[in-house]
Amino acid sequence: MKQIAVIGLGYVGLPLAKLFASKYAVTAYDHDPDRISAILSGKDKNRQFTPEELKEVQSVTKSKQGAYFTKNADDLDGCDIFIVTVPTPVDIHNKPDISLLIEATELIAAKLPKNGLVIYESTVYLGCTEERCVSVLEKISGMKLNTGFYVGYSPERINPGDTERRIENIVKVTSGSSPEAAEMVDELYRSVITAGTHLAPSIKVAEAAKVIENSQRDINIAFVNELAKIFSLMQIDTNEVLNAAATKWNFLPFRPGLVGGHCIGVDPYYLAQKATEFAYHPEIILAGRRMNDSMGYYVASECVKTMLQQGITVSGSSVLVMGITFKENCPDIRNSKVNDVIKNLKEYGCSVDVYDPVAEPDETEAEYHIQLIPQLTEKKYDAVIFAVAHHDFKKLDPENLVTETGVIFDVKGIFPKNTRIKRL
Repeated sequence: MKQIAVIGLGYVGLPLAKLFASKYAVTAYDHDPDRISAILSGKDKNRQFTPEELKEVQSVTKSKQGAYFTKNADDLDGCDIFIVTVPTPVDIHNKPDISLLIEATELIAAKLPKNGLVIYESTVYLGCTEERCVSVLEKISGMKLNTGFYVGYSPERINPGDTERRIENIVKVTSGSSPEAAEMVDELYRSVITAGTHLAPSIKVAEAAKVIENSQRDINIAFVNELAKIFSLMQIDTNEVLNAAATKWNFLPFRPGLVGGHCIGVDPYYLAQKATEFAYHPEIILAGRRMNDSMGYYVASECVKTMLQQGITVSGSSVLVMGITFKENCPDIRNSKVNDVIKNLKEYGCSVDVYDPVAEPDETEAEYHIQLIPQLTEKKYDAVIFAVAHHDFKKLDPENLVTETGVIFDVKGIFPKNTRIKRL
């Protein structure tokens, strides 16, 4: 039986480990002991799986079918396939940060057996797998690529918060360092992905496919965000324009909003980084990112402008921000652009409360120094901003949250249009 190791048990790694555990012996490794303890007790902070779903795949031994969850790197001994699913964010200057990827590669290199296979799923810039990761594997293992070991790249396609498009239901792109390696990688994923696979002709093609998937979405959303700014000046409702345009069969149904997260808000920078190495300055890609990065400031300033029009004194005013996660019905707060809204409101002198029943309070405080209010009360605010379209928010009457002259700013178009509600 194949001995598979999954390195990193976040939004990508845990679903992948669980899927492979349905057919193989999987060593599911994470360096965070708290994460392992939580999983073993049936708790998934990312809310992707129920306690029952986690318990049913757990194995008490490495050699049997199922997932052996561990924080001990020595448990990786004996594995012959290693799949890397660690985060690859950008730094404060929007430069790719692959430090965790290199750390994982160093760990694997020390455990890599003869003819072992290393598959990367983390987002990388084009060429990273073969130019950076392989050199680390060769140096530490003492073996050479395609004679001592093999590598592959299969970009993750997890959609956090989506209960319908689960990992096994999404076509998987695969690739390998040689024709033999490519077939090994493709065969492995074909055995568990019911939607099938697409074998790319090279690792670079697979890497490129990953970054352009999200860069394309980023640019399309940037376009409608710019439309929202233009239509606001013209006092036209953006959603009404988009609904009308959507009656044409080939119109793309993108909506304005705050674009953050670990994929759409990051992948364009990975593509741009590689382009600059070839002395090419990507204009459309970075312009789209600049537009979307500006939306936090824009939402805050538009809310403040509306408050002033209502005769509300902004300095010292009370504002409630609904939602801090980067997308609806998902606890992931990484690279959330809602934080930009909050920071700008505070710069205007507003007193800001933040409520999000989906986000983890401890993580939010650690990441953004924001203390979530535990529940909504009878307090009336001068303004409320619905920044995230959580299902629970759609059940609320927003007018119960504001004063008689208070402002309701509906970023995601959750509620029907009326004279009290301002939308992008």
